[in-house]
Amino acid sequence: MSNQQYIKVLIADDQQVFRKGLSALLNEMPGIELLGEAGNGAELIEKSLLLKPNVIVTDIKMPILDGVSATRELLKHIPACKVIALSAYANDQLILQMLESGAIGYLLKSAEAIEIKEAIEMVNLHKPYFCKEITQKLTEIVAKNYKLPDKSTASFTERELEIIRLICNEFTSKEIAGQLHLSKRTVEGHRTRILEKIGAKSIAGIITYALSVGIYKNNR
Repeated sequence: MSNQQYIKVLIADDQQVFRKGLSALLNEMPGIELLGEAGNGAELIEKSLLLKPNVIVTDIKMPILDGVSATRELLKHIPACKVIALSAYANDQLILQMLESGAIGYLLKSAEAIEIKEAIEMVNLHKPYFCKEITQKLTEIVAKNYKLPDKSTASFTERELEIIRLICNEFTSKEIAGQLHLSKRTVEGHRTRILEKIGAKSIAGIITYALSVGIYKNNR
């Protein structure tokens, strides 16, 4: 594999033992190039601007500058970078804060190596990745806490409405394609247009919008 094909990753965590363990894990993963480590949000920003990673895996609670503030600042300067939040807890407010700052992935520190690798590969393709514990909570969390302005004037085709409802029911693009007998590329094209219509940037935005205007009802 050439260097051009490696996913360049930078990690940040203030706990040195955990950070070194994660570094060792990433260094063993094929297709991933670990660019370096940071021990706080300020150091993360400094190293990211210098090294230009494709994907950042960052702890949320760190000294000097936390992961939320660091992510928000980073994406102003490197909008193409993808951020995965890393936390010991599936905490509602932490999830919301990271989503609002622009992160498109969320992993628990208890995640196994195979899931960490899958998350990095997914977000590198601009596809959101939430660990199972987060996915199960996401609809409920955004329904309670994360409100977008009412944009009920947006107009959707019947196909787009079908896709929105399946997204809200936690179907992946591949699963939606199978359900609707479409190609995965077609589903992703519909998803992109849906995001453009409602002015959202992530799956969380679609779910929130659908809940706020009644396209999808949260029955959990």
